[in-house]
Amino acid sequence: MVNLKGRDLLSIADLNQQEIRTILDLAADLKSGKKQFQTNKTLGLLFYKASTRTRVSFSVAMYQLGGNVIDLNPSRTQVGRGEPLQDTARVLDRYLDILAIRTFAQEDIQTFADYSDIPIINALTDLEHPCQILADLQTIEESFGSLEGITMTYLGDGNNVAHSLLLGGVLMGMNVRIATPEGYEPNKDIIKQAQALAKKSEQVVITHNAKEAVENTQVLYTDVWASMGQEEESATREPIFQPYQINEELLGIADKSAIVLHCLPAYRGKEITEEVMEGNQSRIWDEAENRMHAQKALMACLLGLND
Repeated sequence: MVNLKGRDLLSIADLNQQEIRTILDLAADLKSGKKQFQTNKTLGLLFYKASTRTRVSFSVAMYQLGGNVIDLNPSRTQVGRGEPLQDTARVLDRYLDILAIRTFAQEDIQTFADYSDIPIINALTDLEHPCQILADLQTIEESFGSLEGITMTYLGDGNNVAHSLLLGGVLMGMNVRIATPEGYEPNKDIIKQAQALAKKSEQVVITHNAKEAVENTQVLYTDVWASMGQEEESATREPIFQPYQINEELLGIADKSAIVLHCLPAYRGKEITEEVMEGNQSRIWDEAENRMHAQKALMACLLGLND
C-alpha cells in the first residue's frame, strides 16, 4: 500500500509511477462514487495568480471531502505586505491541515515546504503545473484505457505545463513529443530530467516541426502562447506560434483515435481553432472536470484519508 500522508507535491516528479497510479485509481473511484471520505480538515488557498479552474476545483474537492477552505488572498494577508515567506509558512502550519499555493517562483513553494510540516501542493508556478497533469493523465486513461505506450504531442510554448507533461508522461510510460518554435523550448534541466526518467530514449522528443510531431499521435495538447505575466508578448508571439495551432489539418495527421486536450483558458482561433475545440475528438471539458477528481484524490492521499 502506497502511503503519501504528509508529503508535499511541488513537482510531478516528486511522485513515482506507483504513487501516481494510486492517485489516479482513487480519482476514478471518487468520480464514480465507489469511494467517499468525510473529514474536518482545512485547506488553505494562497494564490498570487488569477485562477478559475484551480481555485474552484480545489475548493469543491475539499468541500466534497467534508472539509473547509480558507482563501488566503495575498492582497488581504500580511504576506502581500512583505511578511517573510518563512514566517507566514510557520504560522499557517499551525492553523491549516494542507496548503495549495499558486505563485510565480518555484523557490517560493519550496520555502513553504521547508518551513512547515503540513502538505504543500504546487497549484501552479512558472516552472510546473503538476495538478493539471494528474487530471490530464486521468482523462487520457479514460479515453484509451491505459497510459503505457500512448504518444502525446504538446504544441506551443515550452512552459510550465509542457514541463509537467514531460515528467508525468514518461513516469507513466508514455511517449512525449514537444513541438515549439526555436527559442521557446522547455527548460533544459527539465528535458534532462525527463530523459533520465524515461525507460527508452524515444520516449522524449523535442522538435520544431509540428507536422512531424503529430504523426500517429494519440493525444494533441496545447496551451496559451503567452502565459500569465507574458501578455505584453502576445502580439509578437502570434505569427511565430501560428504553425503550432491545433487545427483540422494537424488533427488529420494524428492517429484516427486521437483526442485533443487544453488546460484552459483557451483563445479560440489562436492556439486552437473553434472547430477542433468543439469537435467530437475534444476531451477538454472532461479534462477540466477531472481537475476536481484528481485533486480530491491527491488531497485524500496527502491527508491520509485513504489509509
